[in-house]
Amino acid sequence: MEVQNTKLKPGTRLQNKIALITGANSGIGLAAAKRFASEGAYVYITGRRQPQLDEAVAAIGQNVTGIRGDVTNMAELDHIFSVIASGHGRLDIVFANAGLGAFEELGKITEAEFDRTFDVNVKGTLFTVQKALPFLSSGASIILTGSTSGIKGIAALSVYCATKAAIRNFARSWSLDLKGSGIRVNVLSPGATSTPGWHDLMHSTGFHDEGLKSLSDQTPLGRIGDPSEIAAVALFLASDESSFMTGSEVFVDGGLAQV
Repeated sequence: MEVQNTKLKPGTRLQNKIALITGANSGIGLAAAKRFASEGAYVYITGRRQPQLDEAVAAIGQNVTGIRGDVTNMAELDHIFSVIASGHGRLDIVFANAGLGAFEELGKITEAEFDRTFDVNVKGTLFTVQKALPFLSSGASIILTGSTSGIKGIAALSVYCATKAAIRNFARSWSLDLKGSGIRVNVLSPGATSTPGWHDLMHSTGFHDEGLKSLSDQTPLGRIGDPSEIAAVALFLASDESSFMTGSEVFVDGGLAQV
């Protein structure tokens, strides 16, 4: 069997590829968009807040279009894909990254927070991918943002953890649904990462610094991650270098959930 050499020069690993990254106005999504664009991809990014989306587009600086949209809203998702249809008409990479969470312990979980978390993390991921399918051809890569919380119990974060466990199973099941298509689906699962969303979540507890120290102490590498480190692995999953991977979960967590 002939095996294609997929080793590419730095800066060309995504040459001529078209990517969609949801939730890319900050954090991991923005870091991935910067990295993808620097490696030759044209990147469509989404976010719910126009000012932050405009700032993200400026920070990426090249080969990028920002589309305001909420992944839980089907009409807005349709608008996102209509822009892509008009612009390039295809996608080679879909990074379904939009997500959120909040601390609520059992006995105090509200229906509103349950709906909000499942709508964004599960419903939003599902319909982003489903609506992207007509744009994808053989060799395309779908990346879902999971979390170490998908395999660990975390006090007062059970709803968020459940959504990430669901995303892990999406990749398993969808890799079977897409068997024979050449389209790959993998999960990228970060540990604690220094993003605006993570810091906001920790500040909401009133114990930000204590939480940072605790997580750093629990992590074999002794610190939390940087978004650029997660983006580096997203680049691998997006590129042809991961061409024999589907249904997999890749942890980028400093060892937090591995030991």
